[in-house]
Amino acid sequence: MIKLYNEYSEYLKLKYGEKVYKLPVNIPCTCPNRDGTLGYGGCTFCAEVGTGFEMLDSSLSVKEQLKRNMEYISKKYKADKFIAYFQNYTNTYMDTEKFKNYINDAIADNIVGIAISTRPDCISDEKLRFLDEIHSKYNVNITIELGLQTVNYHTLSNVNRGHTLAEFIDAVLRIKRYNFEICTHIILNLPGDNVLDTVETAKILSALKIEQVKIHSLYIMENTEMGRLYKNNEINIISKDEYVERVVVFLEHLNKDIVVQRLAGRAPKENSLFVNWGMSWWRLKDEILYKMESENRHQGSKSKFN
Repeated sequence: MIKLYNEYSEYLKLKYGEKVYKLPVNIPCTCPNRDGTLGYGGCTFCAEVGTGFEMLDSSLSVKEQLKRNMEYISKKYKADKFIAYFQNYTNTYMDTEKFKNYINDAIADNIVGIAISTRPDCISDEKLRFLDEIHSKYNVNITIELGLQTVNYHTLSNVNRGHTLAEFIDAVLRIKRYNFEICTHIILNLPGDNVLDTVETAKILSALKIEQVKIHSLYIMENTEMGRLYKNNEINIISKDEYVERVVVFLEHLNKDIVVQRLAGRAPKENSLFVNWGMSWWRLKDEILYKMESENRHQGSKSKFN
């Protein structure tokens, strides 16, 4: 039986022989399009807290955050292996020595991997060489999570990303020199994008042999530039059915071996203006899977890069 898509949880279980859970880590950092280097305010969809609404306070040490999250997840899910996920903002956008200290603090017996979320224009060879040393010394798998969002450079400019597709390709080529996996974050319903952008994004990620992808559905928060545009009816959000179709189209054109971490995003109800058309993320996921199964559509069926 052909799998509908290459699911992350199954990939982790196959790789490590048991369930593995990601533990979010929040460190004090920012982004170059927030601190004035490239601009101010960050991406138009990004709230002041970034994407870290489910994380512990960054004033806590990395070790303490991992300890607390580990205790909770271990008790709830009987888990023994974990990935330390440096999630919020741009985690490589800092002094190298400071970065090294944060990463070293994540080393522990039951931490089998370290995932680092960052921007394509904040990848340096110096930090990559250090991560390679960590990988070799402690046998810890390294995943670099790159926020791309879309391959449409007009949309990237409109949402104030501060980089284009070229920086993403450069980052991928740099990271590929090391034994790291790359997870690319994308948003399939950004205002201005259409289904052709969806297909092209899948094709480029496949051609570059990206190992993982995380699909987000756009959510809009209060006190953001996109929130202002949304309240003034200056942007259009596609329908839920169109989003479901785009996810399926994206997966069809995606290399069948690329691991899919997520099919839709989630956000806190507090201060949210728009999240998943008023549905829970798991109901939205169920609709995507139902469409794929009922229409006999699956990941990689239309990919030219398998």
